[in-house]
Amino acid sequence: MGVISGNLPLYLQGFGTTLFLLLITTVIALPLGVVIAAMRISPIASLRTSAAVYTEVLRNTPLTLVFFFEAFVLPKLGTRLDFEVGAIVALTLYTAPFFAEAIRSGINSVPVGQAEAARSIGLGFTQTVMLVVLPQAIRSVIPPLVNVIIALTKNTSVASGFFVFTLVSAGQRLASANGDQVIAVLVGVAVFYVIITIPLGRFADWFEKRVAVTR
Repeated sequence: MGVISGNLPLYLQGFGTTLFLLLITTVIALPLGVVIAAMRISPIASLRTSAAVYTEVLRNTPLTLVFFFEAFVLPKLGTRLDFEVGAIVALTLYTAPFFAEAIRSGINSVPVGQAEAARSIGLGFTQTVMLVVLPQAIRSVIPPLVNVIIALTKNTSVASGFFVFTLVSAGQRLASANGDQVIAVLVGVAVFYVIITIPLGRFADWFEKRVAVTR
C-alpha cells in the first residue's frame, strides 16, 4: 500500500475536487428539486407538464450524454463553459430530477386532508406546500435524499472524462505510472469514496430508525 501513502497529495487533490463537485451540486440541485417537485403537484397544467417532461427526459438520459452535450454541442451554439463549471451544471441538471422525485414521494405521503385544511383557512398553493406539506414530508424524504447524494458522489467520477481532476483521474494517473500496483491504486480510490458514502448511508439508516421509533 506504499503507492497510496506515497501519493497521498494526489489522492487528496482528486478527493477535494470530488467533494467540491458533490457539495456545490447538492446546494444547487436540492432547491431546484424542490421547485420541480412543487411544479409536479401544481394546479397549473403547463407547470406540471413542463416539470414532468424535464424529469422524465433527464432521469432516462445517461449522465455521460449530458456531459457530451455541454462539451461538444454548447460550444457550437456559442456557449463555452469552464470544465469545472460545466461539470457542476451537468451534474445539477441530471441530479435535480432525482431530488424532485424523492421530495414528491414524501409530499404524496402527506394526507390530502392536510392540504385541504390549509386551503380552507385561506392559504395559497405556495404557502400550503412550504408551511404545511413540506414540513410533514421531511421525515420520509431524508433517507431517499441521502441515497440521491450517495449516487451523486459516484456520478462525479464521470467528470474525470471531461478534463476535471477527480478521484478517478488520480487513480488513472497513478495506475499508468504504477502498472504493477494497479489494485492498490484502485483500493486507494475506493477508500476515499467510502469515506463519503458510508457516513451518509449510516446517517440515512439512523434517521430512518429514529423516525420509525417516533411513529
